[in-house]
Amino acid sequence: MYKKYLAGLLVAGLGLGLFSFKSEDSDRYFEIAKNLDVFATLYKEVNTYYVDDVPPAKMLRTGIDAMLKSLDPYTNYIPEDDIEDFRTMTTGQYGGIGALVGERDGKVVVQMPYENSPAHKAGLNIGDEILKIDGVNVAGKNTPDVSKLLKGQANTVVKLEVRPYGQTKSKTLELTRANINMENVPYYGMVDKEIGYFQLQGFTMEASREVRTAVQKLKEMGAKKIIFDLRDNPGGLLHEAVNISNVFVDKGKDIVSTKGKVKEWNKTYKALDEPLDKDIPIVILTSSRSASAAEIVAGVMQDYDRAVLVGERTFGKGLVQATRPLSYNSQLKVTTAKYYIPSGRCIQAIDYAHRNEDGSVGKIPDSLRVAFKTAAGRVVFDGGGVSPDVEVKKHAYADITKTIAANGYFFDYANKYKLERSSIPAAIDFKLTDEEYQKFVTYLNGKDVTYNTSVERKLEGLASKAKSGKHYDDIKAELDAIKKKISHNKANDLTRFKDEIREVLEAEIASRYYLQKGYIESTFDDDQNILMAKRVLSDSNEYASYLKTK
Repeated sequence: MYKKYLAGLLVAGLGLGLFSFKSEDSDRYFEIAKNLDVFATLYKEVNTYYVDDVPPAKMLRTGIDAMLKSLDPYTNYIPEDDIEDFRTMTTGQYGGIGALVGERDGKVVVQMPYENSPAHKAGLNIGDEILKIDGVNVAGKNTPDVSKLLKGQANTVVKLEVRPYGQTKSKTLELTRANINMENVPYYGMVDKEIGYFQLQGFTMEASREVRTAVQKLKEMGAKKIIFDLRDNPGGLLHEAVNISNVFVDKGKDIVSTKGKVKEWNKTYKALDEPLDKDIPIVILTSSRSASAAEIVAGVMQDYDRAVLVGERTFGKGLVQATRPLSYNSQLKVTTAKYYIPSGRCIQAIDYAHRNEDGSVGKIPDSLRVAFKTAAGRVVFDGGGVSPDVEVKKHAYADITKTIAANGYFFDYANKYKLERSSIPAAIDFKLTDEEYQKFVTYLNGKDVTYNTSVERKLEGLASKAKSGKHYDDIKAELDAIKKKISHNKANDLTRFKDEIREVLEAEIASRYYLQKGYIESTFDDDQNILMAKRVLSDSNEYASYLKTK
């Protein structure tokens, strides 16, 4: 009788669904019911008696978010208002005009129209300012609000008032929204006569089909070796990771296993199809922001000694999420399991289950990582992402380069360059001459490119401590001399860091003529990861050496 009463309380009073109770679970479920009753009572009392008006939905959302935050960053509540954005993340589809927009000096500007989208076909260019959307003035609005105005059902019309870059007069455009498919593979092409390259940005629906198509096309173009770029890929759908691995791995091979609290959900995913190519040499590029499904693919290829990994150790997200329906069309995205790649390792790097007293979490130390072996017997480790076979550290840009980028001067000058020149060579061949670079330096005259270096910031901290300790006068002359030296060096930074500044500017300009594909191609000759991948692939002995037991 007690169990029936408790189940009824949970179902009727709290809307939590039906529970099947075992006798040993009674105390646990009673504790849940008791605390939910306390929460509901508290929620009602605060809304009734608090001195100021309390928005009920906002307060409850704060409570839910805080509760889930104590678990891990990937367990999230998705209210009905955010469902469309969530669908966009998982399907890669939305209804809109197909353009990335952003804020620039208080204005809403086009940052990138997607190729062959309604925006692209209507002639919207990078740098064009959007003034109104369906009569709504967008000046000062944040990017999410502007995006909502631009999105809508396919085949509906949206009216834009736009001021093209470099013009004073505005014009009105009527665009018909379309179903926009954000490409998982935004680019594939040849970096030289034998080496093909493709970039995978996401794992939404159809990602494996796009990868298969890219590999087929590259082989038709003459590729005998492939660079597979997974850098900064945040992951996505698990089954797409399985299918992408299957493009290169034999049918019947284990790809990934999931293990969680609900034993019935534990599963081992296998390669179900014949691979497209199980022999072509592959280098996979990884970064510290390659996560989740991207790590599954990288880890599978490493565990089967199918590819050489070049770049940085990956993020270390070995968790699997599932979505569960809630009341009023909302959903819960909840972490349900950990995943294990073929060697048996789980690459989860952060221990969310055991928090410090202050609530913070830490990474699993290298000393506690366990060794596993690849198919060829190479030693690999769990608990810290997927480590590359060839490490290439991420390029650290100079302060002057970061300052120019942060102030939007690369962006603005590329627009100016496009306005003055109707065409440039192919992006892969485009180079700025010394004379053109000097014009950019002249353009920066009078612009705010001031910044503090890390050394200057440390000097300021040292001076502050010296003043508080009454020793400032003792070291003031030395500090002033160092500051003067740094100031002199900063004045020469546009010359000193000319090569890297020019590389960034070339990529920005190339995107004005060839959009995202142009930006990618322009980096082929100076991207250290791609250059290392080319070196590894160009020497068959070196390539093979990384896949053998040392």
